Amino acid sequence: MPGGVGGAPRKNSAPYPDCNRRRTAVKILVYDGQGFWLCHKRLSSGRFKYWPSHTDQAVTPLQTHELHVLLQGGDPGGTRAAPAWRPVAAVE
Repeated sequence: MPGGVGGAPRKNSAPYPDCNRRRTAVKILVYDGQGFWLCHKRLSSGRFKYWPSHTDQAVTPLQTHELHVLLQGGDPGGTRAAPAWRPVAAVE
């Protein structure tokens, strides 16, 4: 894990979500500069349908709104949010 255990911790590290094999629970690991936070969410019924099912798939970074939709049991690829903010060059 970059900036995690065994390495120099980074400031404002990105969350690392992980799902169990049955896709009924999600854990999110976050480093806040002083230590790690572990968040756990378990569904009372059902499964996280849209979680990647193959371990050989490439890791896909998620935007904040996509992670929120995924934690609510939705399809993060189906969100129609505005594109990520990009800096605009100054007009001369």
